[in-house]
Parts: sequence; C-alpha cells; structure tokens
Amino acid sequence: MEAVLDCRVLVLNRLWQPIQTCSVRRAIRLLCLGHAQVVQTDGEARYRTHDFMSWVEHSADHLAEEVIRTVKLAFRVPKIIVLSIYDRLPRKDVKFTRHNVFLRDKFTCQYCGTTFPERELNLDHVIPRDKGGKTNWENIVTSCVRCNTRKGNKDPHEANMRLLRAPRPPRWRPLFGLHSESHADDSWRQFIHPDRDKVQMSA
Repeated sequence: MEAVLDCRVLVLNRLWQPIQTCSVRRAIRLLCLGHAQVVQTDGEARYRTHDFMSWVEHSADHLAEEVIRTVKLAFRVPKIIVLSIYDRLPRKDVKFTRHNVFLRDKFTCQYCGTTFPERELNLDHVIPRDKGGKTNWENIVTSCVRCNTRKGNKDPHEANMRLLRAPRPPRWRPLFGLHSESHADDSWRQFIHPDRDKVQMSA
C-alpha cells in the first residue's frame, strides 16, 4: 500500500496545463478537501472529471490492478488530477536546493559517472569557495564521497579530474522531480507532449 501511495500523479491547473507531479497520497488529500478532481483516462468518457465520491463509484465498475482499499471503500489509483482553483503556471526557475541539484544530475556523480542513492552523494563546488567559487547552479555538482575526497580543495584541472558536463540551471518542466521521465504514465502524454497533428486551429 505504501508503495502505491508514493506513486506519482500528474497535476493540472484549472486551465488543464501540467504544472507538477505529486504523490498519490497528496492527490487523495486534495480530492477529499475538494481542491481537485480526478481526470478519467480511459473508456468512452475519457477526460471526464470526478470528485472523490464520483471516483469511488466509477471505480466500482472499473477496478484495476492498482487499487486503494480501506475498511469500507476500494477505488482506483488516480493518474491525473485537475485543480479546482489554481490557474497559474509555477515559476520557470527551479529553486536551487540540494535535492534539486541531485535531480538535475540524475543522482549521478559528475566526476566518475556512477549513480548512487541520495544518502551517498555530496555537493561539490567545482571552483572551491576559497578560490572565489560561488554556491549556485553553475558551480555546484553532484559528487560521490570518493570523488569529493579525491578532489579536495582543488579545481578539476588541478585534481586531474574531468566533469561529465558543465553545470547549468535546469530547465523547468512539469515532470521535474521524477528520477526519470520514463517513470511518467502513458496517460500523461497528451498533456506533456501534445500531438500537434491532432490540434485544430480555430478560425
């Protein structure tokens, strides 16, 4: 159950624009508070929206493999929710945080190229602070403990180490926060990558 509750749900604003993902746990809370509705992703009524009780009723006839069961209810795990009030897009700049640096670098040491669990990673100043290096997107990279220790207080050239890629601010996208966009559900595709061939221009 815990694994299902931690799965990702695509969040659309009131204008049906993708703005982020959240956990199933968070999505259900928003539904129960009346702040969002579930977007149906299959069947003849595809894209119909459901409040919490409507979703429970719909689920009774369309139970799938991923189902949340309580003492009295059983309902499908939502894939997409649409917010009832929020109609803005989030800031296009990704906030500079330790976790977001790891996300940008895909939890991969930028010196040895090995992927690690987050708890085994460090942040490294490419140009050390005592040499004028700043703490920002352009000078911070993900590194493993071994590479961080080997580099020490040197720049990469002095330590005879090479970066996999130059650090840059990440481009904001609705799926920022997923380890990989391959984790995106197929039902999200029409919102994340609309099929332009099927879009009709109004006169």
